[in-house]
Amino acid sequence: MALLSFLFPPKPKSATAAKERLQIIIARERTNRSGPDFLPALHRELIEVISKYTKVNADDIKISLDRQGNLEVLDVNVVLPDA
Repeated sequence: MALLSFLFPPKPKSATAAKERLQIIIARERTNRSGPDFLPALHRELIEVISKYTKVNADDIKISLDRQGNLEVLDVNVVLPDA
């Protein structure tokens, strides 16, 4: 069984990969405050990922980053179509 798992490693879950990407983006943003804004790129990537699973309008995905002192809140709202 170990040989099979070595030859065919399990694929990471898409949610785990998305979480890791968000963590990298947020960490990069914290260290490079004067750099380019990452929110438009994040918006495009979210549209691509969500479109793999369901039809979604680009206007139905809203992203905002709020800063209050030391606290930063990344808010992602996705309106999914009715079933």
